[in-house]
Amino acid sequence: MFSNSFEAKPLFRASIGSDLSVSFTSGQVTMLKNRCSYSMSTAEPGSVFFRSVFRTCSKRKDPKNTTYWKPPQACAGNDFHLPMSSSVVKNRTSMEGIRSLRLITAVKTPYLPNGQFDLDSYDNLVDMQIAKGIEGILVAGSTGEGQLMTWSEQIMLIARTVNCFGDRVKVVGNAGSNCTSEAIKATERGFAVGMNAALHISPYYGKTSLDGLVAHYYSVLSIGPVIVYNIPTRTNQDIPPSVVQTLAQSPNLVGVKECVGTERIKQYTDEGIVVWTGNDKMSHDARWDFGAVGVQSVASNLVPGLMRKLMFENKNVTLNSKLIPLFDWLSQEPVPIALNTALAQLGVIKPVFRLPHVPLPVNKRIEFVNLVKQMGREHFVGEKDAQVLENDDFIVVGRY
Repeated sequence: MFSNSFEAKPLFRASIGSDLSVSFTSGQVTMLKNRCSYSMSTAEPGSVFFRSVFRTCSKRKDPKNTTYWKPPQACAGNDFHLPMSSSVVKNRTSMEGIRSLRLITAVKTPYLPNGQFDLDSYDNLVDMQIAKGIEGILVAGSTGEGQLMTWSEQIMLIARTVNCFGDRVKVVGNAGSNCTSEAIKATERGFAVGMNAALHISPYYGKTSLDGLVAHYYSVLSIGPVIVYNIPTRTNQDIPPSVVQTLAQSPNLVGVKECVGTERIKQYTDEGIVVWTGNDKMSHDARWDFGAVGVQSVASNLVPGLMRKLMFENKNVTLNSKLIPLFDWLSQEPVPIALNTALAQLGVIKPVFRLPHVPLPVNKRIEFVNLVKQMGREHFVGEKDAQVLENDDFIVVGRY
């Protein structure tokens, strides 16, 4: 046992690996051997491998057969494509059906105490969304914590959503990566298991040039319907209109999930480019005043019925004002920290976090319960009364 202890009450418990758990406080880290015993055996699919290359359409230029890159002629070629079923090919052609979706829930992924997916809770949460009129489900986005998943987990969750709910709702799968090769592989696999469209964030952290953005997106647009996701607060790089206008020449560009602002949304819609906002707080105005088709929503995880009214039943300033405090509460920390805390306090999911996410402090948990009371419990998902969870109720998992 290793201990470096101070006298303070733990904020929450964390399970790390098969034989360690950690109790965190502001001044205490205590590792306890064998407190938790969990294992994970998710194997990376080894039966199919992908190889993708970026090649040019230029001819050989010297006796050594060197190929020179010419941006105007650049194209993405895939040496190997995963076989797609006839239903998947059909879905790829129904662009208008995807472009008309007004309300897509960026669904949260629930976990078991060992950090694995809680598929029963996931199914229940998606069922609640569909029962309230949600038209699309975004699987494993930043709200669904795709960044904390292996590709095997991510594709499995997309496949499960398609198999269980694909006849009632459109399925958008997150396939974005800052590595083009990985983005191509994830897109191929997502379409192979039946998703209707792929969501692609721009390459983050390392970033790239504007020409690189175009080339990256054309690599995945060649595979199937793609929604471009622009959220500079996460990527630290804006996708400017010049890039989107170039990508709009591809028949496989479904539209843009835009988080910059309503002026950008208006510019695109005036040009005939389909846009969803990814910001709940601007969704009402974006929909009714600036031409957005709808929203890819975080808040609809909690209040799907109210979000449907906001997107379907004409301009409603009163309802929007009622929802603003909830939107603000959800965005006080990076998504989905507050959402995960809220769903746990509603009893819809277990109070489990995958690191580096941790629950909101108790004063913020109290704020949420008060919000539920003010807005009306009947508007929120689940059947249990909202309750303020204690620090010890939360489990934070570092290895799973």
